Amino acid sequence: MMNTITDQKHIMLRVDEKRIEGPAFATLFFNYAMPFKPGQFIMVWIPGVDEKPYTICFHSKDRFAITIEAKGIFSQKAVSLNKGDLVGIRGPFGNGFDIQPDHTVAVVAGGCGMAPLAPLVEMLNKNTTVIHGARSKEYILYPDRFDTQRQFCTDDGSFGQKGLVTDLLEKEIASGRQFDMVYTCGPEIMMYHIFNLCETHHIPCQVSLERYMRCGFGVCGACVCGKQLVCKDGPVFGSGELREMNDFNTKALLKSGKDVELSQYFSWRCK
Repeated sequence: MMNTITDQKHIMLRVDEKRIEGPAFATLFFNYAMPFKPGQFIMVWIPGVDEKPYTICFHSKDRFAITIEAKGIFSQKAVSLNKGDLVGIRGPFGNGFDIQPDHTVAVVAGGCGMAPLAPLVEMLNKNTTVIHGARSKEYILYPDRFDTQRQFCTDDGSFGQKGLVTDLLEKEIASGRQFDMVYTCGPEIMMYHIFNLCETHHIPCQVSLERYMRCGFGVCGACVCGKQLVCKDGPVFGSGELREMNDFNTKALLKSGKDVELSQYFSWRCK
């Protein structure tokens, strides 16, 4: 039976399995059935620590998982959890990707941006163009997970081509490849350049944005981006919404509610 985890109440679940994905990543699996659309997120509560939003990176009829990158206090605690440890879950929340499984599409991921894109890739056809970039080989998530062929690039050239995901996507477009849609998730500056590239070539684009969240369902306003609430209206936004979103790749709110430049926001988020 499929269960919906309510907006206000946590369901306490035990970690069923933990997989180390690299020096900075761990994936936690939970045995629980919930409705889900790729791109949606859940709120994860570690008692005595805090509550944070995480995308679902794996989903089946009776199991789901989240991948965590150890950056700040909460995420470092999260990656230290082991089988049997309890966490609280709320969700899933938000609007996911508009999936077009039979169309010619590209999926572009930067670093841990592959986590929300992974369930999407598994729903698309095997002719999908998948481009995945990261700082170095250690930050490439799930390198052997998909049947779909993937193009890799890294900033230091340690895995795949040395360069940026935008270079690989532009090369695909220049070769004559016609895309009906581009899906992307990763650093916001990367997604901004992907969006602009798509606009230049008149290709619809969907991006998954990240902002600080408290409630997860549009009440507190902490995740406002322009006129949109990332938790409720997103986290996935299409080209039409992005064109009107002045805060995209420019500003975000801190926990205090202060409006700051995006570089300051992400410096704070990584503490």
